[in-house]
Amino acid sequence: MSEKIIEVSGLQKSYKEKHILKDVNFTIDKGSIFALLGSNGAGKTTIIKILSTLLKPDGGSAIINGFDVATEGNNVRECISLTGQFVAVDEVLTGRENLTLIGQLKRLPNLKSTVNEWLSFSRLEDEANRKVSTYSGGMRRRLDIAMSLMGKPDVLFLDEPTTGLDPQNRIAMWDLVKDLAKTGTTVFLTTQYLEEAEYLADNIAILHGGKIIAEGTPKDLKEIMPERGVRLIFDSELKANSAIKLLTENGVSADRIEQNLPSLEDVFLTLIDEKKERNQHEKI
Repeated sequence: MSEKIIEVSGLQKSYKEKHILKDVNFTIDKGSIFALLGSNGAGKTTIIKILSTLLKPDGGSAIINGFDVATEGNNVRECISLTGQFVAVDEVLTGRENLTLIGQLKRLPNLKSTVNEWLSFSRLEDEANRKVSTYSGGMRRRLDIAMSLMGKPDVLFLDEPTTGLDPQNRIAMWDLVKDLAKTGTTVFLTTQYLEEAEYLADNIAILHGGKIIAEGTPKDLKEIMPERGVRLIFDSELKANSAIKLLTENGVSADRIEQNLPSLEDVFLTLIDEKKERNQHEKI
């Protein structure tokens, strides 16, 4: 069995009269990429704030690397890092100076070689001595993540890391996250981009109505949809046009059968709509 690095059980959080998290449960395997999907206001950032010890839960428990986030915050902070929705870099400094500053604060050994390592990882070697004020949005985000990774945390939280990036920089960011997971770091990301979750994540959870309403691999989530059907593919137009006749009368089989799975967007929207319908019926 895979080792669990994050275990969340019965997590609850309210803001005044608004109950954001009602009963949130999920686990994350060590070294995996986990994506949390949800509409605006669903509570994705609230969960990240709780797991990164920035916010106290009202109920339930969350364990990271064996430490309780509510009672062992110092231990939790030693093994995590957080990159929020808004880039946190010093625009007056160069990329190299930003990384050096973080390394000094963390008292990292071999600082010069460590800085060069993360400049290389974030593909910023050629831009290292330019002021960050001249960087593109994608370059700033890559630097922001590199700064979070100095010290090599066990878990990296990425809160909507590609919001505001153009398609080219978004794909570059995806590649960066994939490379990061290969080094053994567990990545927890929130996103509104369904294609992002499908491309990156080993496992996906959908947050709605204060609870996780579905969880699994992208393929698992697609397979929960009913009436998926199959698609028959033939190697000639004649076969395609005469499919029913050939199959029933002449015993001609399809050359290939593919499972016609829905898109992750179909799954997400269907589950959200079904949840809304159930809630409406409960109120009646």
